[in-house]
Amino acid sequence: MAEAAAGQQPSWSEHLDLLIRARTPILWIRTIEEERAERLLKEAARRLGGRSLLRWDFIGGLEGLPNRGGEAARQPMQALQALDSLPPGDAAILLLTDFHRYCEDPGVARRLRNLSRQLPSRPQTLVITAARWELPGDLEECVTLLDLPLPSQQEIRTLLGAIATASSQTLPPSTLEALSQGCSGLTEQRVRQIAARALARRGRLDHDDLEEVLEEKRQAIARSELLEYCPTQATPADIGGLEVLKTWLDQRHQAFSEEARSYGLPLPRGVLLVGPQGTGKSLTARAVAHSWSMPLLRLDVGRLFSGLVGASEARTREMIQRAEAMAPCVLWIDEIDKGFAFGESGRGRGDGGTSQRVLASLLTWMAEKTSAVFVVATANGIDRLPPELLRKGRFDEIFLLELPSAGERRAILDLHLRRRRPRHTIPLEVVVGRTEGFSGAELEQTVVEAMHLAFAEQREFGENDLIQAAAQLVPLSRTAREELESLQRWAYGGRARAASVHSDAMSPGNEP
Repeated sequence: MAEAAAGQQPSWSEHLDLLIRARTPILWIRTIEEERAERLLKEAARRLGGRSLLRWDFIGGLEGLPNRGGEAARQPMQALQALDSLPPGDAAILLLTDFHRYCEDPGVARRLRNLSRQLPSRPQTLVITAARWELPGDLEECVTLLDLPLPSQQEIRTLLGAIATASSQTLPPSTLEALSQGCSGLTEQRVRQIAARALARRGRLDHDDLEEVLEEKRQAIARSELLEYCPTQATPADIGGLEVLKTWLDQRHQAFSEEARSYGLPLPRGVLLVGPQGTGKSLTARAVAHSWSMPLLRLDVGRLFSGLVGASEARTREMIQRAEAMAPCVLWIDEIDKGFAFGESGRGRGDGGTSQRVLASLLTWMAEKTSAVFVVATANGIDRLPPELLRKGRFDEIFLLELPSAGERRAILDLHLRRRRPRHTIPLEVVVGRTEGFSGAELEQTVVEAMHLAFAEQREFGENDLIQAAAQLVPLSRTAREELESLQRWAYGGRARAASVHSDAMSPGNEP
């Protein structure tokens, strides 16, 4: 086998071959793709000098031993003895499916520990496939974990090409490229199912199958219960003000192109939007996804946490895998400050360190990810966010969304009025002056309340109704003044960029 070139990371298959050649006794391949793992093991067995591959499952028993098919059915302990029946010099791989379910048995655990000492002196490897496995403490040092990633785009391209050839079809390169890119992040079985439905429906694979691919990804998200698929029609035009943020996002959108890769730019990581409620953070996340033509996935951080030991970390890994399955996409982490809020002591929520481990996994992925997943995290406050989340390099940038200026209030009021009265001629000078300290959401509510006032009297609403509605509303800037001032002081210390032009003077020397 050719070794990986100097300076390059070895492929998954090369890593598997290395572990087998190094006589690693027990391998755990963590994956839900059991059939694909078996196929890859068969290929490894051929590459490594024609090793024999034995397979066992609880119902079917052993396969791969001459004249012993079905042996050890429903007998996990007997399955482990299959290697003992081979001559010590015979190179072999024993694949055990679902075997993690039986490792709580003291006898099985003891036998695995014995094999971990015996197999390094023999050219034989034990492989267990399982999507999840909480290793017993006495087996942690005996088992080597190897994660099987989802099929690469090249693997999917090869698979789709083979399916097309088998159906006597020649796929144009552009169609093959579009389909393989669209299927990126799906399991091999799901890709086969999509292709089978396309062939059954139209007798061929073509660009029309891209919608089927997207629907398959939507269903995968729905099955997970960790992420929410959010259809959106919002655009940047629906956001009043925030011109600095809009310009920055437009620049990042361009960085997803192949020209940006050739230029040497990395894929954007994401952005943290901090600001009071109602300043447009959630609307920005929705507008980004729609204007970039990417699916929007919403993560409620609370869904990651589970009472079972290790389950929260497993949920985080699953969330990351499913987000990457939808790439390119926008991952919206809503109110991240509530999910990872730390107390004054700097410790987590008294959960034995689960919050810190989940956060560490998330931050490591954000820093090292190579997938086109753009993270938009929103937070109403920063006083309880852990420092590592705010450290430079976690996000591409941190933006403060302040309460709108007079010009932005005019733009927001006009936007909401024109949605309801496209040809309105209501003067806004007085209303703008009466709504100082209002958020974008509060300005929208002012328009809605003015309409209620006029509708109750069966007439068209106007300037006086807007003024009266504004007088009745108590904005958040009055009820939570201390929190807003604290947020401003934090941002003015050079820790965040202003999302609007009127706040660009934020610097350490410009505190209010």
